[in-house]
Amino acid sequence: MSRPFEIEIAESEEELKKRLQTANLGNQKEKLIMLWWIKSGQVKKQQDIGKRLAKDTSTVTRWIQKYRSGGLDELLKIKKAPGAKPKIPERAIAALEEELKTGKGFSSYGAIVEWLKQEQGLDIEYATVYASVRYRLGAKLKVPRPQSYKQDEKLVSEFKKNSVSSSRP
Repeated sequence: MSRPFEIEIAESEEELKKRLQTANLGNQKEKLIMLWWIKSGQVKKQQDIGKRLAKDTSTVTRWIQKYRSGGLDELLKIKKAPGAKPKIPERAIAALEEELKTGKGFSSYGAIVEWLKQEQGLDIEYATVYASVRYRLGAKLKVPRPQSYKQDEKLVSEFKKNSVSSSRP
């Protein structure tokens, strides 16, 4: 025979109803409904809660244990996965950012891979370097087009003044 189902809900029915109305996640709503049913006396057994919510009794038991150990805040806490560690450490990103800010910069992403290997001692793949520089740092490796040494700057500026603009009526 199982032990009797006894739990003391600290919050009032009104408070649980208000929290239930403002809850925006389904999982939190289910937990608040469970507490409200217990507080209002609508359910007497864990199996009844499981049937009403279409949850296994082990899930209901786990929720009740969380509530007993940490209260409503612990029950409604949302866990967030920490995520993967960045492949390029923060110190290397900071050094790379400084290097990109200098006037000379890099001619290619392959040059950045080599620079990371020589300066930071990191062996990072090309695709990782490209994604980090392009999307995380928001930098583009733009190099001006080569110009002929024979080009006369005076003629170029005169051409720019007299040329028709690209916007036409």
